[in-house]
Order: sequence, then C-alpha cells, then structure tokens
Amino acid sequence: MSRFAAGLPGLVPAAAAAAGQGQEAPPGAAEALGATHLAGPLVQMLGGLVLVVGLILLFAWLARRLGGLQQSAGGQLRILGGLSMGTREKVVLIQVGEEQLLLGVAPGTVRTLHRLEKPLAVRSGDAGAADFATGLQRLMQGRKTT
Repeated sequence: MSRFAAGLPGLVPAAAAAAGQGQEAPPGAAEALGATHLAGPLVQMLGGLVLVVGLILLFAWLARRLGGLQQSAGGQLRILGGLSMGTREKVVLIQVGEEQLLLGVAPGTVRTLHRLEKPLAVRSGDAGAADFATGLQRLMQGRKTT
C-alpha cells in the first residue's frame, strides 16, 4: 500500500499529460483519476440526502406544531383529555359534535368504553390532565352507586 501511495503523485500528472497529447496513460493512472472524480458525485449525493432528511424533519415539526389531525374534522371532533392507564394503554375523552365519548386506546385497538349522557364541563382553553382525571373519577363513582 505504501508503494502505491508513494507513486500516486507521479501518476496523476503523467495521466493528464498523456490525455492532453493523445498518448496512452500509464497503467494505474485511470484508477488514480477515478478516485478524485468520485469525490464530487459522492459529496453531491450526501448533500442531497442531508437536504431530504432535513425537509422530513421540518415537515414533521410543522405537523406537530399545527395540530395535524385534530383540526381535520372542521372543529367537530376534539380531544378533551387523556389519561395513561399503563405503558401502552390510554383512556381518552373526545367530543364529536355535542356528544362526548370515553375511548380505550391500546396498540392496534380503539374501543368505546362509555357514551356520556351528561357531558363533562370542559374549560374553553386546554383541559388539563388533572381535570380530566377528576371528571373521570366522578363519572366512575356515579356509575358504581347506580
């Protein structure tokens, strides 16, 4: 390897001179020139890859920032609150029009746990997890007594 590296500076000018005069290049000169010409497309490809990954991250950030799917139903579908029941299970309260539904969400399944006959009062701002937990606790206690 050290012999090849030591002879490399002499091959590049010899190959360039031979190409300019129409002579045949010495053996090994084409490989030396190929290594220098490979760097340009490689840098271009890596630059394009970085640009595409950057655009994907930018669009993901914008989707999270703008709310994405929560506004897709024209304001008729809203998530009012949620409570984690385990590592992968959640209970979510949603409002569809005037009706509120309590949903159980697990990997691969979404089930309606309860339709609320009397909707829970929710502040016009962002409902906190503590308010949701309190409302759910009241609802569950009311169901046990009846």
